[in-house]
Amino acid sequence: MSHTSRQKDKLISRVRRIKGQLEGIERALDSEAACAEVLRQIASVRGAVNGLTTEVMEDHLREHVLMAETDKERHQGGEEMIAVIRAYMK
Repeated sequence: MSHTSRQKDKLISRVRRIKGQLEGIERALDSEAACAEVLRQIASVRGAVNGLTTEVMEDHLREHVLMAETDKERHQGGEEMIAVIRAYMK
């Protein structure tokens, strides 16, 4: 079982909050809210997504690198994390 499966409810809850924040940005834009308010809401979404990303990355490292049973599994988990970090940093 994957670590994301074990924490599914917690992660889905975070995603739903982010979805609500994005909908708030849409409403703010639709109602022509002040740009400072829209920017504040965008910053909040960015922080929430970064927090979610950090949590999943940390769990991946713990489960698939630090607790891997074989060197092959550890290497694969590390390579997966490198690919994710590269994509994240683009």
